[in-house]
Amino acid sequence: MLLRVDPASPLPLFEQLATQVRAGVVAGTLTSGERLPSARDLAESLDINPHTVLHAYQLLRDEGLLELRRGRGAVVTARGAEHYAPLVGALETVRREAAALGLPLSAVAAMLSSTEENR
Repeated sequence: MLLRVDPASPLPLFEQLATQVRAGVVAGTLTSGERLPSARDLAESLDINPHTVLHAYQLLRDEGLLELRRGRGAVVTARGAEHYAPLVGALETVRREAAALGLPLSAVAAMLSSTEENR
């Protein structure tokens, strides 16, 4: 899986990385047992601080999506792969409803964001 960061984004770099890993798990491109690059290697390839990558990995570990193994790196957990399965089904329902209403997914995303901000 190719991970990228956008330094101009208002989203912190560690959150950009975590979001991409979550998306990979949801999409099935990252599966249980799959290893992610070491923090050092990923940081070097993205030209960012290794602590930024570690922050993302630790966040994902706390969510139960990754297991961090000393000397072996970050590994996608079985629980992580199953964690989002109900959400994937719900999102498919939302996609179908949005298409039936002629509503672009960007509008749905904006609705989700505004709902979160109004809590």
